Amino acid sequence: MNAANEQVNVIYNQASWVMENESVRAAITRLGGHMAPVSFDVGTGRAVEPYFINPWHNEGLALGEPVLVPLRGDFFCLPFGEVNTAGGEFHHVHGETAGKKWQFHSLVEEGATLTLTLAMDLKARAGSVTKRTQLVKGHTAVYQQHHIEGFTGKTSLGHHATLTGSKNWRISTAPIHFGRVGTGAPLYANEEYISLEPGAWFESLEEVPTVWKDPETSDCTVFPAREGFVDIAQVYFEPSEEPVWTCAVCAEEGFLWYSLKNRAVQPSMVLWMENHGRHGAPWNSRNACIGLEDVCGYFAKGLNESIAENDVNARGIPTCHTFDGVGFDVNYIQGAARIPQGFDRVKTVVFDEGMVTFISDSDKVATAAVAHEFVFSGEVG
Repeated sequence: MNAANEQVNVIYNQASWVMENESVRAAITRLGGHMAPVSFDVGTGRAVEPYFINPWHNEGLALGEPVLVPLRGDFFCLPFGEVNTAGGEFHHVHGETAGKKWQFHSLVEEGATLTLTLAMDLKARAGSVTKRTQLVKGHTAVYQQHHIEGFTGKTSLGHHATLTGSKNWRISTAPIHFGRVGTGAPLYANEEYISLEPGAWFESLEEVPTVWKDPETSDCTVFPAREGFVDIAQVYFEPSEEPVWTCAVCAEEGFLWYSLKNRAVQPSMVLWMENHGRHGAPWNSRNACIGLEDVCGYFAKGLNESIAENDVNARGIPTCHTFDGVGFDVNYIQGAARIPQGFDRVKTVVFDEGMVTFISDSDKVATAAVAHEFVFSGEVG
């Protein structure tokens, strides 16, 4: 293990590794491997920071779930979800990878690429995960690979990208088969207020059924929205030979955030729309953020419901992966791009060699240098 170049900073009360080049500065927490803050220099005159940081980070609270301690930005979940007891196993919410300490391996610059490598041995179910985070000169993007080794059996998994609720976002995705509102009690349960109709199916994020008759639907491409409520919905992507995308446009600050993934690995995206709707500790009605969480799972229900037969996998959409101890890679890209005035919401994404073009509903165009084949190959060049 090469620890000679390890440097740890305390950022928002969490020991973190920081990696940066001229375009991106990213912090990754030792506890849980949460990635935030991240600054992207997209050429607007000042760096943009899209990610959420929990509001209790400096309060010294006793928190029951490890993931809540560093909660911020994006993190890798294995398993993905809340209730993770199955076959005698017990996994904390979103798994050890989201709440246990990662071990530093190396920080290496080679040519145009800077690579931070971290590692974790899993205990709840035997195996190991290697986290490789890369920055590339000239790219306002973060490339991450989680290599899973020695892990057997069925599990949910995913990335938990969470954006701040202090900005106005317009959300859009690659084409979907359908969407579903999270199941559960309507209106108020577990100290949470819910506004979308539990279990409702929908075809577009612009028209998601609500618990009310007026309005009967809500536009979930807009956030913040429905103040005082917290809602969960999930969309299921159509098969694609290209990377599948999610975008969030912040027109006021002149940029968009995006994620790219392999649909075969992450076939769906969970939206966690939290707008001051959680009243129990540590949320205390003060929290606003939106999770755009690319997963293979059944909502955020966790291991049991994801590996079981359910009404989503009955429609041909997998809600878990089956591991046989052989290495498995989850490759994921997150980034930002400058947008022109009048760019509203992403309608289409075009992939060319080393470049991605974002086209808006208003037919404005934004581009970014991205090694998008990384989601399939795991290589940035």
